[in-house]
Amino acid sequence: MNSTVLSGNLAGSPRNRWVSLAVFGGLLLAALAYVGSQLGHDLNDAPASPVFQYVLLGVALLIALGFEFVNGFHDTANAVATVIYTRSLPASFAVVWSGGWNFLGVLLSSGAVAYAVLQLLPIALVLNVGSSVGFAMVFALLIAAILWNLGTWYLGLPSSSSHTLIGSIIGVGLMNQMMHAGDANAAVDWSQAWSVGKSLLVSPLVGFGLAFALLMLLKALVRAPELYAEPHGDKPPPFWVRCLLILTCTGVSFAHGSNDGQKGMGLIMLILIGTVPSAYALNKAVTPGETQTFVSVAHHASETLARYANGAAPVASPRTEIERYIQSHQATPATLAALQQITDSIGEQVGHRTTLADVPQHELNNVRSSMYLSSEALRLMAKNGQPAFSADDKAVLDNYHGLLDKATKFIPTWVKVAVAIALGLGTMVGWRRIVRTVGERIGKQHLTYAQGASAEVVAMLTIGAADRFGLPVSTTHVLSSGVAGAMVANGSGLQWATVRSMLMAWVLTLPVSIVLAAALFWLLRHVF
Repeated sequence: MNSTVLSGNLAGSPRNRWVSLAVFGGLLLAALAYVGSQLGHDLNDAPASPVFQYVLLGVALLIALGFEFVNGFHDTANAVATVIYTRSLPASFAVVWSGGWNFLGVLLSSGAVAYAVLQLLPIALVLNVGSSVGFAMVFALLIAAILWNLGTWYLGLPSSSSHTLIGSIIGVGLMNQMMHAGDANAAVDWSQAWSVGKSLLVSPLVGFGLAFALLMLLKALVRAPELYAEPHGDKPPPFWVRCLLILTCTGVSFAHGSNDGQKGMGLIMLILIGTVPSAYALNKAVTPGETQTFVSVAHHASETLARYANGAAPVASPRTEIERYIQSHQATPATLAALQQITDSIGEQVGHRTTLADVPQHELNNVRSSMYLSSEALRLMAKNGQPAFSADDKAVLDNYHGLLDKATKFIPTWVKVAVAIALGLGTMVGWRRIVRTVGERIGKQHLTYAQGASAEVVAMLTIGAADRFGLPVSTTHVLSSGVAGAMVANGSGLQWATVRSMLMAWVLTLPVSIVLAAALFWLLRHVF
């Protein structure tokens, strides 16, 4: 492999580099101005808070965006590796192009992945995010994730930011459980952890297998020798091949922004809810008409739940009963009665207001906690199929569940823009190490056009499907395993030293991040 030619391609021409930087710089300034103005507007509308709360808010936001910045040069680099090493795009333009599509992916994301990841946290930590334990949680899991990501990036290993963050969340949850032995609400939801873990464990195998199969299919159906040839010097590939590779790079970048960007969004929302609940505890964008619809749907949901409570007596502490159900997944008539009581309480508290923005500050945390618990309970009932609601009743409860999520599981546009900025900047700053590993050190031979396209098509479709179903997956693992699968299908061979290092990083990421986050959480609990 001609490393001199590759180094030149990675560097890009000075003129292209300056043009790319100028374009990105202009967009960056505009985005920063927007984020600053929106955050300032929200804080101005909120009641005054102690100065230390604003300091904590600023530090926490910087650390959360720092995680996304590291995620940018750690994970997004995978999306540009194939177009750079097949000479489809100059490196300097490729990273800006990828950053732009990451930006759009973040902006158009649904938010489902963001809150799926947060469901790993113990209920007690989520409900008390504004307390000292909440700040210890946020700082511990973010710092642990950043430290491991930086370490694997320095070694040039395509490790997974998703694995790292989820390991950190589990570590915080485990330490919290150890520090509050006997408190079920302090425990990790292992069923949700396994649900998330399955997507992370299976996705690399899917990437390898589908990329292998796709390349074999291409070789059988597409008789175009140039598609399976190595690049020659700095000469770009044939036009149609180049278009295909740019298209797949675009798709992977968009899918990465849509999936990975959400993980940072969820954490930022926890930070905002904990520090400025008056501005972010409930979705103030809900209109008066939507608020009245919510009250009406809550009334119908209450009637529906009453039919399945089988005449159970009112529960003395309905929230405690719902918390028990969320941990045990065992529903009883008392669970339905408790959920009905909470639903009536929410309907009464919201029904007296024109919009959610009018809920008094002293009621915000209580209303949000009730909505969050109700949403989690309804999600688990739908997932487990217990109780067995009729089709009409299920439709009523699903509608109510959706409105609860709209009121509490929202992400302001400025948060998406801030995350997109961090991802884009990270992509431009530190992409070279991971790009070299993917392009040079996985296979024994140079990446061909067909191999690059196969790996990226599979990554684009796999990540896009995961985002559709609200599952967090690793762009790094899907794409790098796709490259490995394409190499094997082409008989190119693998560099086993690199493969072993990648497997070692894959195996170690979860336990190391769990231990690191647990230790940091223990330490920060004493600091805060």
